[in-house]
Amino acid sequence: MTAPLTPRDNQPPEEPRHPEAAPAADHGGPVGPELARELREGALIALLVAVTGVLLGLLWNWLAPHVPLVADTRNVYLKNTEGEESIGADGTFLLLAFAFGVLTTAVVFLFRRRGGIPLVVALVVGGLLGATLGWMTGMWLGPTPDVVAHAKQAGPGVVFDGPLRLQAKGALLAWPMGAMVTQLVLSALFGPRDPMPEVPYWLQGQHGEQGPEGQQVEQAPQEQETPQQEVPDRLREHHDRKPPAEG
Repeated sequence: MTAPLTPRDNQPPEEPRHPEAAPAADHGGPVGPELARELREGALIALLVAVTGVLLGLLWNWLAPHVPLVADTRNVYLKNTEGEESIGADGTFLLLAFAFGVLTTAVVFLFRRRGGIPLVVALVVGGLLGATLGWMTGMWLGPTPDVVAHAKQAGPGVVFDGPLRLQAKGALLAWPMGAMVTQLVLSALFGPRDPMPEVPYWLQGQHGEQGPEGQQVEQAPQEQETPQQEVPDRLREHHDRKPPAEG
């Protein structure tokens, strides 16, 4: 009798190693540099989009209607109490911001025809920063916000422009909304198409062979090698034969 082979010190036996076994692939390696590159491009795009907000502020200060004010020796009044200059300033900013969102996204798509989450986030963040920068630039370039000092400088009874203000702060979202709509439309029309999925090998025989362009090629039914009329003919020949005569 032979004693069972037990490892020393009650340690489990080592598993055999196969030199042919390849080490497990590191799935995180190729993704890291690609993701880092997209993040760098997204940060650059967001910065460039935000800088264009200065041009938005210039156009807003130039095109938006200003609120006319008049002052006496004590108070400052609206020259036209039923005027819509404040609403016009908000509407002008809204239209300009939406147009800037469309233009900047179209330019970015022209140079970079692929999408991705970093690009979408860059367009949203850059648009929001650009709208905020345009709002602050327009107010800074407009009339002074110190209405009392401006009224004293103009004199009693003299009409002067009030400060440029954005009453509806929701207009700041017009730029990101215009960017998202434009990105979706351009990606749907001119973006790269996904390749057609291949038919699994266990379904190729059922649905026909796949052609070079992914179209199914119908196979003509093959004729049976054994005709159906051969069986009756053979039976007829054996039936016509006479049995051998008995001696």
